[in-house]
Amino acid sequence: MTQSKHEFPIPSFPAGKLLIDGQWRDAQDNQTIDVVNPATEQVYAQIAAGTKQDVDLAVQAAQTCFESKAWQRMRPLDRGRLLERLALLVEEHADELATLEAWDNGKPFAVARHVDVQFTMDALRYHAGWASKMTGEYITLSPFANDGGIYRAYTERRPVGVVAGITPWNFPLGQAVQKIAPAIAFGCTIVLKPSEETSMTALRLGELICEAGFPDGAVNIVTGYGDPVGSSLVDHPMVRKITFTGSTATGQRILAAASGQMKRVTLELGGKSPTVVLADADMEQAIPGAAMAIFANTGQLCTAGSRLIVEESVFDEVTTGVAEFANNLSIGHAFTPDVMLGPLISQRQLDKVSGMVSAGVDAGAQVLCGGGRAANSGYFYQPTVVTNVAPEAQLNREEIFGPVVIASKLKALDQLKAAANDTEYGLGASIWTSNINKAHLLADQIDAGTVWINTHNILDTAMPFGGMKMSGLGREFGSEAINAFTEPKAVCMRLDPNKI
Repeated sequence: MTQSKHEFPIPSFPAGKLLIDGQWRDAQDNQTIDVVNPATEQVYAQIAAGTKQDVDLAVQAAQTCFESKAWQRMRPLDRGRLLERLALLVEEHADELATLEAWDNGKPFAVARHVDVQFTMDALRYHAGWASKMTGEYITLSPFANDGGIYRAYTERRPVGVVAGITPWNFPLGQAVQKIAPAIAFGCTIVLKPSEETSMTALRLGELICEAGFPDGAVNIVTGYGDPVGSSLVDHPMVRKITFTGSTATGQRILAAASGQMKRVTLELGGKSPTVVLADADMEQAIPGAAMAIFANTGQLCTAGSRLIVEESVFDEVTTGVAEFANNLSIGHAFTPDVMLGPLISQRQLDKVSGMVSAGVDAGAQVLCGGGRAANSGYFYQPTVVTNVAPEAQLNREEIFGPVVIASKLKALDQLKAAANDTEYGLGASIWTSNINKAHLLADQIDAGTVWINTHNILDTAMPFGGMKMSGLGREFGSEAINAFTEPKAVCMRLDPNKI
């Protein structure tokens, strides 16, 4: 926990400029944002603080590229080849990207390399395959017109146009590709706004995009704060699609703003996911599984299993086991051998998590383990298990986005539906049981975009992902991505049978 800055492997940091129309530029007013390593609290770089004018230049570049004959006539297979070339470059620079991610986000290097970077390569290759798989329908019509004609129609999927991609700080590289890859695959162009707290790997990705030979303006990257960069993207009249991952409050503001111009919107928002452990579960799997459902990525997951719901007869066994597991997790800097948990992203996030737990304790909650800062420097917080929390308490209602799980008892199986769905969110959930009938029947009762059985937080680009209720609108990944980045267009024709 006292590792100094010079002991970190030092990657080659990108220049911190804006990528607009294939060129790297300073912000219009030359303002910058300090980049802080959350494990050391030290500033190690600066990035450009984009302006409304920078956003306008980037969107115009994306629109010009989108409307160009070269882009419109590019074969779908060749768009796929662009993504595959980028995947090869990411693979070539995998360790460098993981090191940069660990510096910027604080997560363990092994996680960055084998989760974040691997997902990035997989997502690029998956969507590269989709580029040539868009299809339409040929339809025989039964029109009201009785004019002796024969009517036919066909449909095709058309790219929506310029996409604004706005990403969070918990999986910076993967989230950037989660927006870029399907946009390019389906024929859109994009302006990406990464989180101002974790922009470095997105900028390095931009360098690789240029090296891969993407047309100028196809992918633009504008770093900076939500206001003005994010808000200017949302309001820009040339942006036809917004894909956002982040907080529910921000998603609501984006949806309201987008409605004025009827922009297409995909929102992947917050969660308060239940992890349900039944008495017949295999505890050797369920206890560590429930623990990592919340503690993975230091709890900075939208699908984190932050509500642990346990059948009463095994409540003490499960909560004690999860607490013991938490106490054995190694916390430290990204390059510490065998480290499992890194820091929270910022002082602001550390204050939020600490404040919510302290308020819960003041209201009568019992802390089984953790409950405080894990070091004097760096934004580290102990993995925490809390019980005896009132259903209406802030800890139970609001997304914490830290390594804190709230455990409650399930007195009867017929109460599971109400307990699991007692939240405004509906992103993920997991059920741990050895009874396959229970697993499937109970999964039907839970309002969540994804329900895992005897596992948690397994995401795959082939499986649609998104939320219900306040967890968002639309789906990413899988075949649903086609609907997110394209629109159907119908062409209707009249055939004259007398002219054969």
